[in-house]
Amino acid sequence: MLDPQTIAQIAAELARAGRERSVIPRITARYPEATVEDSYAIQGVWRDTRLAEGRRIVGRKIGLTSKAMQQATGISEPDYGVMFDDTVYPSGSDISFDDFSNVRIEVELAFALKEPLEGPDCTLEDVLRATDYVVPALEVLNSHIELEGRTIVDTISDNAAYGAMVLGDTRKTLDEVDLPWVPGVLSRNGEIEETGVAAGVLGNPAIGVAWLANKFHQHGARLEAGELILAGSFTRPMWVSRGDLVRCDYGPMGEITCRFI
Repeated sequence: MLDPQTIAQIAAELARAGRERSVIPRITARYPEATVEDSYAIQGVWRDTRLAEGRRIVGRKIGLTSKAMQQATGISEPDYGVMFDDTVYPSGSDISFDDFSNVRIEVELAFALKEPLEGPDCTLEDVLRATDYVVPALEVLNSHIELEGRTIVDTISDNAAYGAMVLGDTRKTLDEVDLPWVPGVLSRNGEIEETGVAAGVLGNPAIGVAWLANKFHQHGARLEAGELILAGSFTRPMWVSRGDLVRCDYGPMGEITCRFI
């Protein structure tokens, strides 16, 4: 376990890396004794500092829920992070490439909650009942920790590598869509790079939301009505460079586009 001073120091390093669009050495290389609970404590200090600056939480992200993502990162358990109001873009946006240390894109669904969700025994059925609608979303990954050799402790500390979210325009209630079979065809500059279906997220992305509610219970919290929950990617992350046009076709749920300038 790390002491509170070290936790605060690492959180400050990550905040500085965010401002400078840089990366820091792996936490686990410097503090091999760091635990998953330490990493959530680091994320919590970082989050509370951002809240004190006037930012507002709009939702949560779940990461590493699919076999594709776990194989891409070498990490075998999910994680979660927080999403702030100034990180959400509508489809069709031009996004500043320089706002990030690095850019990768993931294909996801976001769940808009109309009721709170609370563990420790949250189920798939609870998630379905509490969801107002689902909407397609692209997650912009932005790592502030060197990528090579990262562990779950590093990714959690770095707010689960969350950078931004691009939301689609098509909202569907759960009786209007077969969640596991929502497709995603991700392209960069007109060339298809990744494909998948939402069943790649634990068989049903709503199961990921239930996992998050139960994980939150361990930290004395719950998911609140009005929050957006990014349920995890069902493709591998796609690297993006300045000038790239990104498009994802979600079939009956429409498409999302954005350009990094």
